[in-house]
Amino acid sequence: MSAPDGNPVGAERSIGQLFASATTEMSALVHDEIALAKAQLKQDVKRGAVSGGAFSAAGAVLIFSLPMLNFALAYGIRTWSHWNLAICFVLSFAANVLVAAVLALIGLAFAKKAKKGKGPQKVAASVKETAGVLQNAKPHPRTAPVSDAVEVVARSTS
Repeated sequence: MSAPDGNPVGAERSIGQLFASATTEMSALVHDEIALAKAQLKQDVKRGAVSGGAFSAAGAVLIFSLPMLNFALAYGIRTWSHWNLAICFVLSFAANVLVAAVLALIGLAFAKKAKKGKGPQKVAASVKETAGVLQNAKPHPRTAPVSDAVEVVARSTS
């Protein structure tokens, strides 16, 4: 078995090798964090696109359906209720406004989700936390190798 830098596990590595290994791992960490930020940004952009699409659909429904739906609905209400034709047209317009309002609320809900998306801020905080931990890291205290301890014990007994 070998370490990521190709040296056998358990073998003593020089400070240069340790530094090179740490630099490589730090670089990989930064690249992974950038990839995470891109993925989170992509999700936020997708939510924004859905929001824009819903708003566009609300506008299109309101504009393009008004003439046909108003006439059909107004004459339908008139047939069923025998009310004045003007009141029937007002009711059909109110129904179209209601549909547009529901679509606008859907768009608003997706816009709020896109606005609340804190993907890049989370990654930035994670990078700062990692940098803070690495700045405060202290090297591990090294103990005498086992072979030296055996020699000291051997000298004291002889």
